[in-house]
Amino acid sequence: MKKINKLDLIEVVAEEAHLSKKDAAAAIAVTFEYIKGNLLNNTEVSISTFGSFTPITKQSRKGTDPTSHKQIIISEKKSVSFKPSRIFKDELNK
Repeated sequence: MKKINKLDLIEVVAEEAHLSKKDAAAAIAVTFEYIKGNLLNNTEVSISTFGSFTPITKQSRKGTDPTSHKQIIISEKKSVSFKPSRIFKDELNK
């Protein structure tokens, strides 16, 4: 499996959109910050043909400490769920 990082994304956006790398990096930074800001404000972000990012809260629950085997309470945590769009799923499963 190939792994793509932010620098790879900047290069592709710069080339495909005929932008400088600096402008592409700025556009990507603004996009990510906008998505992150909305998720932090508990707002779902939906991008048609790609998917939806949804902020979720995982409730606190009982667990076991693996070292002492004592019962512990695992505190509530916030996370993000991604659900690919039907179009994206169809393309993945071709």
